[in-house]
Amino acid sequence: MQTPPELDVSETLAGRQEVTSGNASVAYSKGKKGQALIIAVRCQGEGKIRVVVRPVHVSFSQPCVADESSTISNEVDLTGADRDGVASVEAPSAVRWSMTIGRGAPVQAESPEEG
Repeated sequence: MQTPPELDVSETLAGRQEVTSGNASVAYSKGKKGQALIIAVRCQGEGKIRVVVRPVHVSFSQPCVADESSTISNEVDLTGADRDGVASVEAPSAVRWSMTIGRGAPVQAESPEEG
């Protein structure tokens, strides 16, 4: 686990945290109206990390394992997602993590087929 997660080519960088142990906060920059906020977290080590994203009032947890690096990416498309803010991570000291925050077009949900 050497580097933070990469964004897709269509997404723009809003914030990044290099490999860290324990708790930390990552500031991210304002985006354009209508853009979604993308939060990608990579972790390794025994334990679970919790991410709280302000001002959009979103949080999620990610389990981490000792012998492998895992990455999860979440997209937030809510009112206020275009503002600047902070993603705060709570992590045990045994867990190493990194984060990349980006901006991009919201993924359109597929509508269920009628049948």
